[in-house]
Amino acid sequence: MKMILNGKKADSVSGETFAVTNPATGAVIDYVPKATVDDIRLAIDAAVSAQKAWALVPVHERAAILYRFLHIVAQNAEELAQLLCAENGKPISEARAEIGNISIGFAGFIEHAKHFYEKVIPAGTEKGQDANLQIVTREPVGVVVCVIPFNFPCDLFDQKVAPALMMGNAPIVLPSSDNPLTLLRLTEMLLDAGLPAGVAQCVTAPGRVKEAAIKDPRVGLVTLTGSTAVGISTQEAAAKNLTKTALELGGNDAFIVLEDGDVDLAVEEMIWGRMYNTGQVCCASKRFIVHNSLKNSFVEKSVARISQQKYGDPALDDTQIGCLISEKAAIQVEQQVKLTVEQGGRVVLGGKRDGAYFEPTVITDIPKSADVASDLEIFGPVVSVIGFDTDDEAVAIANQSVFGLSSCVFSHDYKRAWRVAAAMEAGGAVINGASFFRSFEMPFGGWKQSGLGTEGVMSTFEEMTRVKTIVLKNLLP
Repeated sequence: MKMILNGKKADSVSGETFAVTNPATGAVIDYVPKATVDDIRLAIDAAVSAQKAWALVPVHERAAILYRFLHIVAQNAEELAQLLCAENGKPISEARAEIGNISIGFAGFIEHAKHFYEKVIPAGTEKGQDANLQIVTREPVGVVVCVIPFNFPCDLFDQKVAPALMMGNAPIVLPSSDNPLTLLRLTEMLLDAGLPAGVAQCVTAPGRVKEAAIKDPRVGLVTLTGSTAVGISTQEAAAKNLTKTALELGGNDAFIVLEDGDVDLAVEEMIWGRMYNTGQVCCASKRFIVHNSLKNSFVEKSVARISQQKYGDPALDDTQIGCLISEKAAIQVEQQVKLTVEQGGRVVLGGKRDGAYFEPTVITDIPKSADVASDLEIFGPVVSVIGFDTDDEAVAIANQSVFGLSSCVFSHDYKRAWRVAAAMEAGGAVINGASFFRSFEMPFGGWKQSGLGTEGVMSTFEEMTRVKTIVLKNLLP
């Protein structure tokens, strides 16, 4: 498969390629161009030129193009889902759901753009301004670099590319090298829908080559979803040109079950909130902080419920837990589980690796001093259980992490649950549900080292635009 550069399918300037493999089987799916700094420069050249014309296209015409894109996606939904499953290793049922989300995400941003109005500061709101009218507009930032991770490539394509286009920007998509194929196809479909050349591009730039886009002074915004380490290095690179950044980074979300919480409900939400996408979710519940009076029951029921899940080949319709994105990722989870056991945890389910597969795992009796109880983010299907005795202790464990993406608490007493939710240092809190909750409408983003800015229909347009005030001086008598 080729890159999409300036409206065309393109090879790398160097002619080099790299393989995209199926993590479940190890088989090569396709080869893609290995982009260089020169390819990045060509993409930005095209984006700078195309964006100026795109910004002049009326909102309703932009909307019409993106609705045609959604029609093309719907016609090819199963092809896209199979491709996503193959290159990502997520269960095919989840891949189909993610492709289905494209219409929800794009439509939300399309319709909101039609009602994203300018503001007027009326004359006379302050002394000396009786004759002046001030019109506050939101203008495109220009070229938007979209760095998209492997775990939910299509969902994050929706969150970044749709608002960028509707606000008159020119997005350059930089997908993960592990699984760029689905995003290449989606970008191609945007062109098929009538998007002008250069307005949206997709460049398969491995590793540090992406920095060339981040460092280019012609870029107006870098929007990145990834690890905290990558986010910090991105912020440092962008700062040299004062380039605006929006960063959605790592998380080690707390899942608190108070002593009056519903254990059965908590276990069901654990399945949804931890096993989905084989645990490779930034806002997945990762630290299960359970009252000591309920801990054994929670662990026993979690083991039983997880054991009911179909674990195996992601291409099968009934598979519920698949493999990780790569053997390298599975090895990292294996090492993290080993460390957690060395620090006092006890494995009661799973704990073994086979290639890119890592068994669904439950670890209990973890002391609150263990790394996983604070800053060790395990990106896999691992339930880490930590006991506590008081609400204040639970909140203290939750807040001892450098991360603050999302969180959750279970209790029959909503006032008590609200107090705990309000006390947790995170960008989101769910009461009686897992922290894995992200609608397209909500402003999603983290506190502390979990990011800067938010994404969602409610807030992304603020990130994708810049403010201009046009003053009509002495307009009024």
